[in-house]
Amino acid sequence: MPAPVSASAPAEAVAAAPAAPRATHGARTPLLALPEARWAAAATVAFLLALPLQLLGTTAWLWGPLYAVAYVAGGWEPGLEGLKALREKTLDVDLLMVVAALGAAAIGQVMDGALLVVIFATSGALEALATARTEDSVRGLLDLAPATATRLTSDGTEETVPASELAIDDVLLIRPGERVGADARVVDGASDVDEATITGEPLPVPRTVGDEVFAGTLNGTGALRVRVVRDPSDTVIARIVALVEEATRTKAPTQLFIERVEQRYALGMVAATLAVFLIPLAFGDALTDALLRAMTFMIVASPCAVVLATMPPLLSAIANAGRHGVLIKSAVVMERIGRTDTVAFDKTGTLTEGVPQVTEVRPEPPYTEAELLTLTASVEQHSEHPVGRAIVTAAHDRGLPLHPVEAFESAPGKGVSGKVERANAPITIAAGSPHHFGVEATTTPGTEVAVLVDGTLAGRLTLTDTLRPTAPEAIRALATRTGTAPLLLTGDHEHAAAAVAQQVGIAPGDVRAGLLPDGKAHAVRELADAGRTVLLVGDGVNDAPALAAAHTGVAMGRGGSDLALETADAVLVRDELGALERTVALSRRARRLVVQNLVIAGVFIAGLVIWDLAGHLPLPLGVAGHEGSTVLVGLNGLRLLRERAWTR
Repeated sequence: MPAPVSASAPAEAVAAAPAAPRATHGARTPLLALPEARWAAAATVAFLLALPLQLLGTTAWLWGPLYAVAYVAGGWEPGLEGLKALREKTLDVDLLMVVAALGAAAIGQVMDGALLVVIFATSGALEALATARTEDSVRGLLDLAPATATRLTSDGTEETVPASELAIDDVLLIRPGERVGADARVVDGASDVDEATITGEPLPVPRTVGDEVFAGTLNGTGALRVRVVRDPSDTVIARIVALVEEATRTKAPTQLFIERVEQRYALGMVAATLAVFLIPLAFGDALTDALLRAMTFMIVASPCAVVLATMPPLLSAIANAGRHGVLIKSAVVMERIGRTDTVAFDKTGTLTEGVPQVTEVRPEPPYTEAELLTLTASVEQHSEHPVGRAIVTAAHDRGLPLHPVEAFESAPGKGVSGKVERANAPITIAAGSPHHFGVEATTTPGTEVAVLVDGTLAGRLTLTDTLRPTAPEAIRALATRTGTAPLLLTGDHEHAAAAVAQQVGIAPGDVRAGLLPDGKAHAVRELADAGRTVLLVGDGVNDAPALAAAHTGVAMGRGGSDLALETADAVLVRDELGALERTVALSRRARRLVVQNLVIAGVFIAGLVIWDLAGHLPLPLGVAGHEGSTVLVGLNGLRLLRERAWTR
């Protein structure tokens, strides 16, 4: 067995070891990395090479094979998918397009059929690009867990292995400042671990032998030896990534409705195409003319643009929101967010930072506030704990000079101690948890630090959470966007809730305090029963029932608990509250674009069908009009990928 790693070992020696490299995510998928784009490009190149050769009157042996390449490259995949659908007794629009292209070729309109295949393949590539951009944008925000971990072998040597290859019972070394590579249990050492990404706890928590640590959490100043207790594929980080992959596979209600209608429409279109072919033929039309009119009708009446009307805007909106730190888990959610008319917030870790700030200094005689804060900050100046940093910051903000410290010691989870000179005499100062010193705590809303001088209580410091700087502006923007003032739903006591509400601009009548988890969920259901469409923002385990009850639940990504992240429909990965109003606006723009696309598709289909039935619509013009409308609809949806769509 390897030698135990001691938390009391010199931090410099342990920290000197190289840290495990972090994974680099978020690289944009190159366009030609998409198979749909490669096949569409191949079909387009072949078509562009064949067209001038045909127009110049060269032999068909030159341009014919190039057109064949265009047919195969652009049509094999939709044709195969259409045949699979046909085998399952459903009619796919992709198959109809391929049949129409082959029908055009069969009556000598080889160029027209190739144009149809090229434009149809390009439409498919555009939709694939929107999906890929969504996944790229969101995955770039989920770089929470390390790519590698330091595993200890049975003979005590260290080896760096991919975190994905870790197995249950592997023993890992977690150095100071490193992220934990897997959900594990401490077998040796002690340290403070920042678990904000998993549990939502705003301050690092002490972890020692027997305690569990989670993948993606940040180790403090002590070294830990941990044993893996959960497969890497089952960690909270892995589950979030899985949610990302599922996001683009979901379909919005509008899309589901369109697909239900699509089957009946496609069957009706086939019947109408046969009628358009057989009726003129029965009245003496030439076979070629009747077949050409029928093929043109099949092309222009196909609902390709209608089918493509919904998902590109929603997927583009998801991708844009993802680039700005908002993970939308599905197209359904993106469509639903725009309907929000009421926003409710949790308090701690949501409207507040989860970062401590000294709010009260209570000295015992004969010390003054300045003396107590100076002595405490002096001994805390070498501490890396957030509480210690907050105390030092408070002293600096007040312009208090700090004393040099000797014999500094830090005990994770307990406190710090050291010696300073005061009145030309050395004194020992200890600061830490009241419980550790056997002192009764007197503060419940915040974190209390007891300060002892030579073993005697010299006073107490109270630290409370700080308000997020963007919270007031976010509240105002959401009130303007939704037309309704946001609410505050919190389990904290009335006084603390009222203080935060006043700072962010929430009216006293819109505050509900002292709520247990079921109380929050009940409050959300009451709002829904009153006809409100509620978006709830929370971060903790206690918010999960309310997140599930809301029409849209949004979790704080950095401080959100495992359960909150899973329950929520969306995640503010960067904890930027200002992104909420932008997301609501983006969703509403996406819904408007869906309506625009449906109108565009309907107008083109109706106009081209009437032209074909009432007059003589040339096949190339029908192809250009119908497939051009499909491309137009796709490009219109992709407008939401632009930066302007977020900043407007």
